[in-house]
Amino acid sequence: MGANQLDPVLPRHRGPLSGALIGCLAEQCPLPDPVAAQEADPYGDDLQLALYVSYELHYLGFAGVEPAWEWDPSLLTVRAALEDRFLTALRHDVPAGLSLDDVLAELLVEPVDGGGVPEFLREHGTLRHLREYAMQRSLYHLKEADPHAWVLPRLSGRAKAGMAAVEYDEFGGGRADRVHARLFANLMADLGLETEYGHYLDDGCTEMLALVNSMSLFGLHRRLRGALVGHFAAVEITSSPASRRLALAMKGAGAGPAAEFFYTEHVEADAVHEQVVRREVIQGLLDDEPDLEKDVVFGITATSHLEGRLSDRLLAGWGA
Repeated sequence: MGANQLDPVLPRHRGPLSGALIGCLAEQCPLPDPVAAQEADPYGDDLQLALYVSYELHYLGFAGVEPAWEWDPSLLTVRAALEDRFLTALRHDVPAGLSLDDVLAELLVEPVDGGGVPEFLREHGTLRHLREYAMQRSLYHLKEADPHAWVLPRLSGRAKAGMAAVEYDEFGGGRADRVHARLFANLMADLGLETEYGHYLDDGCTEMLALVNSMSLFGLHRRLRGALVGHFAAVEITSSPASRRLALAMKGAGAGPAAEFFYTEHVEADAVHEQVVRREVIQGLLDDEPDLEKDVVFGITATSHLEGRLSDRLLAGWGA
């Protein structure tokens, strides 16, 4: 059966961990030894792809892979080892001891020159750059808001209501044609790219895999619900100014109306979402569970760390 929205194909492996895991799902070899995860580069292609594939079983899965693998105990043991390696590295590499007020204030400060990928694309972006950027971002945007939905049953009161309100907007406010994942597929079509879910997984760089994996990691574990809220806050607070630059980049390169619309929609929507996330989701959560503040901070700083790695990777490639 050909690839479509319901049956992404298994990707090519990138090393022994991902090779064994993908081979097992394809019924060709045993699962990898969980101990091997502790020797792998936590940010490397092999571990990140293996983790991405194991998480994808909780989304749409893969063509020809039995749905029962989603909760297979032996596979979950391997996934836990991969997660531990990744999470340990994140906790080691992001700043510790920061206050929530400080990290939120940092998110609100824009560099004088804009900086980063959105500014590069606004100033220098060609259709080639925009296509590459969209291919990478498709690993998240074609399932935009899905990882965050897992936190809803783990919240209550104001935090739950605020999160549900933002998610409702992300899922199109009840209109299938306005679901943000659908709008991104329209953007990709304007850029002449394939729009099938998972089509560009083989092209996804390890930095993009790690960023998407962090969302799944935080979303799938109740103990990390504070980190998921922090991640969501980082996304919503920084989205509006970045989307403004990206909309200009799409317009300047002649990418097309749907490509431009995806980002103009986020300029308006995420400016509102920022206030809801700060006042209702974060404050509501911490009113109920004040001990989760350090986890919210970790979610924000980990997201900034991973976004920075992705930005460095893209800018280095385009500069060369």
